[in-house]
Amino acid sequence: MQISRLFEMVYLLLERKNMTASELARRFEVSTRTIYRDVDTLAQAGIPIYTSKGKNGGIRLLEDFVLNKSVLSEVEQKHILTSLQSMNAIKIEGVQPVLSRLAALFGKEHTDWVQIDFSWWNPENSVSSRFEQIKQAIFSGQVVEFDYSGMNGEYERRDVEPVRLVFKGTDWYLQAFCRLRQDFRFFKLSRMEHLDIRSETFIPKIPPDVDESRQREAYGKRIQVEVRIAPEMAYRVYDEFSSAQRRRMEDGSFLVSFEMVENEWMYGYFMAYGPYLEVLKPADVRQEFCLRLKKMLQIYHI
Repeated sequence: MQISRLFEMVYLLLERKNMTASELARRFEVSTRTIYRDVDTLAQAGIPIYTSKGKNGGIRLLEDFVLNKSVLSEVEQKHILTSLQSMNAIKIEGVQPVLSRLAALFGKEHTDWVQIDFSWWNPENSVSSRFEQIKQAIFSGQVVEFDYSGMNGEYERRDVEPVRLVFKGTDWYLQAFCRLRQDFRFFKLSRMEHLDIRSETFIPKIPPDVDESRQREAYGKRIQVEVRIAPEMAYRVYDEFSSAQRRRMEDGSFLVSFEMVENEWMYGYFMAYGPYLEVLKPADVRQEFCLRLKKMLQIYHI
């Protein structure tokens, strides 16, 4: 408590220039004796604070003082402001006033150098509203219920104790303790429907450290895939694959080799390239993809 009081005291003096011990005592609901002890503490920490008597007397800071090399180093200040800016970017309530105050304390401007927008281009997408609801449920320790679509497309009602929101790749996930499975699980926000925040609260459980290799295995077997992608899709190739995964051919097409989980999503991903992607390896995946394309043609009686 004392540390936060000391920081706010410095902020107030920077803002108001001069305050009496009585004013500060009323502000922090402490005695004037405590305020004078705080003044001594700040002075010992290197803050140029002093008291003056007489008319217009009180507690002041030296002119042109900013909290820069005292208490926190330049690097530490930048880390604090960057963390707060990141929190502000995802609209954590109450962060902006703190960011403004600390920026003033540190004598920094330009705290808006980064903007993070996780919203979808489609304004009708409901992920943003789910994010806000789940965020509040995490803060208040409330149980969350929703219908969740699995890999087979079937919905199942889930009853979970939310732990944290995770942004992975290009999507938001909820890490939560699933009461149905009696274990921690990740749930993709875009697959949730009919979300309900219950009044029931819970004692948070500590999730285990995430083993990414095991997490990947949970989605299926990983295989090495090789595809040829036409020049028309160059923008996607550069967006989605590293230089180590892609090779430009003489005809302008790309030979791309990468690891992927063999499941329905993989074939859907291939389909998204339309006529501009050819699966080369493995042979069984190429054959399965051909069978799926033939089934699609049958729907149109071609």
